[in-house]
Amino acid sequence: MDKVLNLFKEAAEKISKMGIDHWQYWKNPPVEKVKWVKDGILNNEFFFVRNGRHQMIGMVRILEDDFLYWGPTADKSRYIHSLVVVPKYTGKGIGKKILQSIEEEARKEGYQYLRLDSDSKNPKLCQYYEKQGFEKAGTKVLPLSSYNLYQKKLVD
Repeated sequence: MDKVLNLFKEAAEKISKMGIDHWQYWKNPPVEKVKWVKDGILNNEFFFVRNGRHQMIGMVRILEDDFLYWGPTADKSRYIHSLVVVPKYTGKGIGKKILQSIEEEARKEGYQYLRLDSDSKNPKLCQYYEKQGFEKAGTKVLPLSSYNLYQKKLVD
């Protein structure tokens, strides 16, 4: 729990220095966000990414369904949340490699889509996901922000 919350806080501080109002709630997370993290941990949905020297360089949460953002869906999709790269490792293509690894695994397991969301107040991040082949599929408004929903089709 502490590792996850600390990675979120580090990411929020870095984003704030860039002048982007995104994830700032992670500096002092509200109860519902702490519960969201706790649920993810209990469901074994958080994965820590390590380099060859076993140093933690990032994390990601991977879900089999995402009712909060996407609602019920009939297709077989994998949902990506909370992709975080430790600040000193950003800009080295690690996020792209993490996404590629998740995509490769999802393809092998017969998933139809990879889905994720991005805070609409962070256009740079939205563009990043579009460069990775994700297409905007909608918008979800929640109490803390408005989110762009992205998906990538894995099968024809």
